[in-house]
Amino acid sequence: MQAVQATEFGGPEVLAVHEVPEPVAGAGEVVVAVAAADVMFLDTQLRSGWGTEFFKVQPPYVPGGAIAGVVTAVGEEVDPSWLGKRVTTQTAASGIGGGLPTGGYAERALANAETLIEVPDQLTLPQAVALTHDGKTALAVHDRVGLRPGEWVLITAAGGGLGTLLIQFARAAGANVIAAARGTAKLELAQRLGAHAVIDYSQPDWAAQAHAATGRAGVDAVLDGAGGELGRSAAEIITDGGRFIGYGAAAGGFADLDRASLESRRIEVLGLFDITGDDTDWHTLAERAQSAVVAGDIEVVIGQTFPLERADAAHAAIESRTALGRTILTM
Repeated sequence: MQAVQATEFGGPEVLAVHEVPEPVAGAGEVVVAVAAADVMFLDTQLRSGWGTEFFKVQPPYVPGGAIAGVVTAVGEEVDPSWLGKRVTTQTAASGIGGGLPTGGYAERALANAETLIEVPDQLTLPQAVALTHDGKTALAVHDRVGLRPGEWVLITAAGGGLGTLLIQFARAAGANVIAAARGTAKLELAQRLGAHAVIDYSQPDWAAQAHAATGRAGVDAVLDGAGGELGRSAAEIITDGGRFIGYGAAAGGFADLDRASLESRRIEVLGLFDITGDDTDWHTLAERAQSAVVAGDIEVVIGQTFPLERADAAHAAIESRTALGRTILTM
């Protein structure tokens, strides 16, 4: 079968399609004929050679940690009724808080049966895979931040897959949303999704603009998908007693916060792993995200799709910071 391999660490050009052995389902596993694969920012970082101290990948490897498609084979101890069903899932190698986001950029991929989520007929497989990571993560963040009607929330990296979902969940909760992103296209998207104010954080005074949008009262919460100095600046405009949830590092690393100062102002600071744990019901969160889309309450933003053989172009789009919403490979 065909799969994209990162043949060495480097730029997008190291991605190429190769013939690789067919996967064989072991105990508790299934084989999925992949129709769509999610392309994450993390995929581009690992391909470049970043993070090998945390993610033990070595070329050649097949990137991609989330897939959607049809189950074509089941291993021992797996209910055979999964055969022929449309599913979305992380790959067998992947996992939140552990594992490697690998194996997905391929015509067929392995998955653990326990992670399968059946896709309702009202969802396309690209929509389903776009929700595989972002849908349940957005709901975990949303549930924990507990936005109340009339509160102000600042969402960074608001033009990405997770940010676009969080804008909509925050609006549904009755919050006033300030969306921070880079570039006109992302700001227009955020505004269309219901953000009350949009701020381009490539501008040096962006945090002051965000603060002014609240009438200089400050924001009650920050949902930070950008990290780095952007996340640090966002934290500085939180009102006393507010909360900060950092879950992204699009700016090059997680936000380096002045925790002592924030603690003195009773600001709660949490990371993604602080709001989830072994008891997190990821399956239910995933089904809730799908149901919200089916009901028309939430829009899945897929900004760009590429065929398997153009995985390099997908990575280049993400690294150029021009990608909107999710980026998807289709087979």
